[in-house]
Amino acid sequence: MNRKIEMILEPSPVNVSHDTYRRECQYTRGIHIEEQEFKAILATMCHDSRLYFDFHNPRKEIKQGTYLNGHSGLARNIFDYYKTTYDVEITELMNGKDFYVKII
Repeated sequence: MNRKIEMILEPSPVNVSHDTYRRECQYTRGIHIEEQEFKAILATMCHDSRLYFDFHNPRKEIKQGTYLNGHSGLARNIFDYYKTTYDVEITELMNGKDFYVKII
């Protein structure tokens, strides 16, 4: 599992489909997380957080190469997971700005 994790600032927007809203979302920042690590993050989510995650990412498989829509609840789950598991704080994730997640 990867203990080094950081926010990536993109030189041009990354498009991620949002099937619930039937549109593409453009993100200029994102975070890359290993598949097993992200599955572990999903496993720590409470029921309501998982429902909200699924609302923003319906029918998306959690596998290498998948792009996901980030939101403030997911940011909190990722932040808490890395803080609890590795004592790493990803403070730039917690500023309320939209982001994508790429599964690597």
